[in-house]
Amino acid sequence: MKTFFFIFFITISSFVFAQSGDSKISWIEETPLKWQDFQGTPLEKTLFHANSNTGLSYSWGLKGTSQKMELEYKVETLFYPEESWVQPASKSDYLLKHEQLHFDISELHARKLRKLLASLDASKINKDSRNYLNKLYEKLDKERSAMQNAFDKESNHSLNKEAELKWQQFIKEELDKLKDFTS
Repeated sequence: MKTFFFIFFITISSFVFAQSGDSKISWIEETPLKWQDFQGTPLEKTLFHANSNTGLSYSWGLKGTSQKMELEYKVETLFYPEESWVQPASKSDYLLKHEQLHFDISELHARKLRKLLASLDASKINKDSRNYLNKLYEKLDKERSAMQNAFDKESNHSLNKEAELKWQQFIKEELDKLKDFTS
């Protein structure tokens, strides 16, 4: 019996492809972000008060025999402290919740990816399936990026409190719908 094993790993963040350090924080529901997590240097000339750099990481592998393959995968939601910053005078609980919601939006898309990967028929995945799985990831990452942009646009980067509250409720409901796909 021939045994196959193949692993593919990719990490992409929303703004930075090569991180300057190894510092990263995994999304954990019980552990929200703190201002101390924002370790990057604020931009000098910007209208923005803070920036959260988040992204998804996933790896997958095939394990088994030619008769029965198993798809193994891991999907993580990551926050990059060294690439995230806040203007010192802008720190507030309200703004921190806005930045947390960016992290939560990335977690929502990680759950969507986990659900999608869980639904795949492993017998149809093989070592040549890297492009197919990459396209699935890229599609979800584009959706994640579009949602991040829509959130900032509709909430006017946290200035529209009514829109901010609607987004908080929407993301909470969407995360709850996919609670079975929490890491």
